[in-house]
Amino acid sequence: MEEQRIERALGELGQSVPEGSTGKFATLLAELDRWNRRVNLTAIRDFNGMLTSHLLDSLAARQLLHGNTVLDVGTGAGFPGLPLAIAEPDRHFTLLDSNNKKIMFVQHAAGLLGLGNVVAVKGRAQDYAPGHRFDTVIARALAALPRLVEIAGHLVREDGVFVALKGRYPAEELEQLDDAPWTHEVMELVVPGLEPGSRHAVLLRRA
Repeated sequence: MEEQRIERALGELGQSVPEGSTGKFATLLAELDRWNRRVNLTAIRDFNGMLTSHLLDSLAARQLLHGNTVLDVGTGAGFPGLPLAIAEPDRHFTLLDSNNKKIMFVQHAAGLLGLGNVVAVKGRAQDYAPGHRFDTVIARALAALPRLVEIAGHLVREDGVFVALKGRYPAEELEQLDDAPWTHEVMELVVPGLEPGSRHAVLLRRA
């Protein structure tokens, strides 16, 4: 039943995914629900809410990924990183969060789903120094744009992109970026089940 609802939702989103992905998405949401009963991972508890606000909202950013290495900063319970890693098995994803119980869930889910392209790291972005930078750094509802650049900009490769996932058009935050050495492009994201204009992505590149 859940898999059929996920398949219909993916059709509305206009995305095709690798074979077996729908089952993995269903398992991910079921496991999130199971853990949520014992550990507070996310505020959204019902299946429809998780489908729209976690799964589809994450996959809406799929078109914005650049290159082979992706860092999900402040991943929380693994969103958008886990759904994107399921949909993009040839890319390598690092999911970073300072919350131990959330990173434990990410590690558990990645193992359960057999996601060999996922590494979960407990830590803060401003302290994270992996020895290399990433083609794409992505963050969902983590901080205002100037703060995002401050704490995680050093992790973006010279020719890479920082994808900041936002709600409504972040005009005020963009004004505060004027002095930063980054160019920006804003795209509206269409997520089935969410009202038009409620999701945007800011693509930041080094000037």
